[in-house]
Amino acid sequence: MGDAIGQMLPSAVGIAISPLPLIAVILMLATPNGRTNGIAFAAGWTGALGIATAALALLGSGADASGGDGTPATWASWLKLALGLLFALLAVKQFTSRPHQGQEAATPGWMKAIDQFTPAKAAALSATLAVANPKNLVLVVGGALAIAGSTAGTGGKTVAGIVMVLIASLCTTVPLAVYLFGGQRATTTLDSWKAWMSAHNSAIMTVVLAVLGAKYIGDAITALT
Repeated sequence: MGDAIGQMLPSAVGIAISPLPLIAVILMLATPNGRTNGIAFAAGWTGALGIATAALALLGSGADASGGDGTPATWASWLKLALGLLFALLAVKQFTSRPHQGQEAATPGWMKAIDQFTPAKAAALSATLAVANPKNLVLVVGGALAIAGSTAGTGGKTVAGIVMVLIASLCTTVPLAVYLFGGQRATTTLDSWKAWMSAHNSAIMTVVLAVLGAKYIGDAITALT
């Protein structure tokens, strides 16, 4: 189980520090239906990640992602290499498309209408951001593949999958917890988080994607040589 958790941890953390869902849930919590929409958003995010992780991990396990001798199967290592290269390309794209000094990042159209969201729409949006966003999708695939290719048994892989989903959902559950239990200081705290994440969105994701790319490429080369 320790091997499975250790292998998927970078992907889970990469998802957890994604600025977009954190900014979205904070904006949603500031609307008139903030409590219900915020809960629905966090539930949709966690549920979508849980389903995607379970399905991908089962698929990988069924295809013998683990080579059986303590190392990943050859196909899993090649896939990991491809994911690592994709992470590197996404890091370059994130860096080159960053706003220049004095410019502000474009605001997605759905953020401007967020105060009109219903709980169902909030849940659907979070589920889409969780698994349909290309960056998140690659991270989910990488984490699930790491679990499937680990030396852990079925129980260990199940626990690792749950831990991955819980960590990856912190970007939505932590702001929600601050809102629900933070008292009068909650609004100030969440606004400061939103401002910081908005200002450093590109830098955060560039570093995360570059680090993950290096790790995945390094792990794959080690396994293939």
